[in-house]
Amino acid sequence: MTEGMQTSAIMTAGMRILRETLGIIETEVFIANIKRESFNYTEWRRGNLFENMTLDELVSKASEFELRHPELIPRNAKII
Repeated sequence: MTEGMQTSAIMTAGMRILRETLGIIETEVFIANIKRESFNYTEWRRGNLFENMTLDELVSKASEFELRHPELIPRNAKII
């Protein structure tokens, strides 16, 4: 993704990733649940996504993800 990407491009990329990862039916269920529950990703992420995970565990999981999914890593990402 590039900085300043247009909303339509972000939506298209997001939908493609959801379909490729979850499949069509599960993507529809995911979207329906978010709409129905007034889902707040930021609040969910703060309370659930990295709960009880140490920094070392987070870095390890991020590294594993990067190795499994290099196509999802932006080309201009800085590796530290």
